[in-house]
Amino acid sequence: MNKKNFAFVALVIATTCGCRIFTKVTNKSASKQFENDGYKLVWADEFNKSGPVNAEDWQFEQGFKRNEELQWYQKENAWCEKGYLIIEARKETKHNPDFQSGSKDWRKNRENIQYTSSSINTSGKHSWKYGRFVMRGKIDISNGLWPAWWTLGVDGRWPANGEIDIMEYYRNKLLANIACLGSDNKVQWYSKTKDINLLGSKDWASKFHVWRMDWNEKSIALYVDEQLLNEVELSKLVNKDGSNINPYNQPHYMLLNLAVGGINGGNPADTKFPNRYEIDYVRVYQKK
Repeated sequence: MNKKNFAFVALVIATTCGCRIFTKVTNKSASKQFENDGYKLVWADEFNKSGPVNAEDWQFEQGFKRNEELQWYQKENAWCEKGYLIIEARKETKHNPDFQSGSKDWRKNRENIQYTSSSINTSGKHSWKYGRFVMRGKIDISNGLWPAWWTLGVDGRWPANGEIDIMEYYRNKLLANIACLGSDNKVQWYSKTKDINLLGSKDWASKFHVWRMDWNEKSIALYVDEQLLNEVELSKLVNKDGSNINPYNQPHYMLLNLAVGGINGGNPADTKFPNRYEIDYVRVYQKK
């Protein structure tokens, strides 16, 4: 795909099996649609370069981070190539530099790293309060893989700062999650899942798809390919600790990552590596 074509393009490709027609809604037509909805583009990364991601927009996580996941995050596993952001999960053995024999911390009691990947975010660089967030990407749904596109609030500790999982996948299902602090001082999830097998053709995972969040003063709605997955009113998302703080009345920054295994990701033992999470673009629109 050449995403720099600002027109509505139909490509007819002749093969030995016949002809197939590929149609895509381009940047111009999508922007026109959003303009008609009252939005203007305020930030985007089209990844139209070769080499490292833009350090003015993104920063990397390093090491073992969360959910007892198997991968060690490092910057070497993410780069831009042919107009895409590539995040690659690899099976490779390295010494864990944080290893401490006898430690009760899972991040430190693993002597070796078995998998590596990347996680990037806009924390401290870009954040937004309300808007239409759009990402076009392709995910690998092999066993044990856990790709995500999500946001966190800039103020407060998790989960009181809020988390939105615009795109999350593991164990044969897409998830669309929104979280706040519950009355028991634990996370309260407003979650919806969609079985991959119910999303259409058998080759769904071999294609690019568009995930979208519409977030305003009243609600958060999460979509894939224009199909509504989850919608929650902001009035339900006030933290239940008596503070009356709503973590969705503050700016959020975004994260893109590809995890392996962990408490939700499943077992990657039979999965062939390396595997890629490919992102065509990420865009943020806000009301004019």
